[in-house]
Amino acid sequence: MAVYGYSGFDSAGKSVAGVVDADSQRIAREKLRREGVFATQIHEEAAEEKPLFKREFTIRGIFARIKIQDVAVVTRQLATLLGAGLPLMEALSATIEQADILPFKRVLAEVRDRVNEGSSLADAMAEHPRAFSELYVNMVRAGEASGAMEVVLQRLADFMDNQVSIRATFWANMIYPLVMILIALVVVFVLMVKVIPQITQIFQDIHQTLPLPTRVLIFVSGFASTYWYLIVFAVAAAIIGMDRFRKTAKGKEWTDRMSLRLPIFGKLIKIAAMSRFSRTLSTLLASGVPIVKALDIVKAIVDNVVLSKAIDFTRERVTEGMSIAEPLRQSKVFPPMVIRMIAVGEQSGELEAMLERVAIAFDREMEAKLKIFTSLLQPIVILVMAGMVGFIIVSILLPILEINQMVR
Repeated sequence: MAVYGYSGFDSAGKSVAGVVDADSQRIAREKLRREGVFATQIHEEAAEEKPLFKREFTIRGIFARIKIQDVAVVTRQLATLLGAGLPLMEALSATIEQADILPFKRVLAEVRDRVNEGSSLADAMAEHPRAFSELYVNMVRAGEASGAMEVVLQRLADFMDNQVSIRATFWANMIYPLVMILIALVVVFVLMVKVIPQITQIFQDIHQTLPLPTRVLIFVSGFASTYWYLIVFAVAAAIIGMDRFRKTAKGKEWTDRMSLRLPIFGKLIKIAAMSRFSRTLSTLLASGVPIVKALDIVKAIVDNVVLSKAIDFTRERVTEGMSIAEPLRQSKVFPPMVIRMIAVGEQSGELEAMLERVAIAFDREMEAKLKIFTSLLQPIVILVMAGMVGFIIVSILLPILEINQMVR
């Protein structure tokens, strides 16, 4: 029996593509027609499908990593194909052809092979955690159990698109201030190491008592120009040490707790975590994942040990028969708005909808606070730069003015 690749339209007029097994091209067309697919092109596939990967054998294809955007696109395509009535195997084959990243093509091909061997789609995806997260796998498993796979996949695609949008908004607001800070640091470092030592050498040669700002500038500049490598080493050691400390259990909990108490960033971190918590829990519950399992998944999504412990405490209380809102209130780390909305959702039976509203509200608050923060950060950076440059100028001008007075 040969394998035929095809492209065409389904009964709803949507474009479809895939492969079908048949003894001849005519039988393949008849088989597709019975399935509601009208093929416009059909051709026999080679015995091996290796050329599928060879065509993508490029530098970008080899070294590109699987991004959440790639998974979202394939998820939406798979949802559309399944919604159009295509069998799972053919839908997977079609998504493999549409994938642009070689590593992702290989992952999808391995998933298809495992499904062809009798494995469930969720189990096959669970073997590739770098492409499909625990959240993704559990939602797919819930979709298989409920028989609403295309709906679950559509929700997953929407969820991932939303996460990509939030990240893009964050970096779009933060990139300019970060670039300004980097430029300021580089300019000041170059001034201290290269420019200031040549100017201050003149003052040192006259053997005159210098003003305090000038002496401070000479000391800082001399230390930076002589021991710059120690400064670089100290900064690198501090970064590496902090990173290793954060990887320990106590270090992770301490840094996460301190991050929530930061004056400005703490509020932003908490808002982002609450948005992820609300939207992820809403998506899981709407897809049919049991509440205890959903909470177990969500505690890893918030990426904060303090909040994760509160969610884990809630999960334990829920297994004992309590509601969600009460243990969250007892944890004293969740905002009152989240607790009230969850309590209302539990009482009205619309918990998923309430959680989605909470996520939308936090997303809007996050966007507004980011705009305010970045609008304030830019003039602050400029003022700090002006202050440092002003200090350097004053430190240089003061001895010059004193020399002029002595000459007069």
